[in-house]
Amino acid sequence: MKKILLVDDSSSLRIAVRQALTEAGYEVVEAEDGQHALSLLDGRRFHLIITDINMPKIDGFTLIDVMKKFPAYRYTPVVIISTIDSEHKIDRGQDMGANAWVVKPFEPAQLIELVGKLLPL
Repeated sequence: MKKILLVDDSSSLRIAVRQALTEAGYEVVEAEDGQHALSLLDGRRFHLIITDINMPKIDGFTLIDVMKKFPAYRYTPVVIISTIDSEHKIDRGQDMGANAWVVKPFEPAQLIELVGKLLPL
């Protein structure tokens, strides 16, 4: 089963996204911020990372930057989910290695379709 790390400080969003991804056949592990996510990366293998940008402790950009330095995660697909839709921020995310940017609010089906393209079951 493909394993996804979902990183967002909103517990209600994590619950909704986890439910949709689980129903679609993915295993989901949650983290409430970038610091927690980094602690989960060590010794585990995730096939896809979904992260918010604005979070306490360690933000999503920093998470992506640090994560991409791990050899096991250098080529792992990343989806950014954020209320920010600034072209500058989106370009920054892509330059850092993000594969897609989804603006909140979004329909779970939209995210499932995107995840399916990046991480076929």
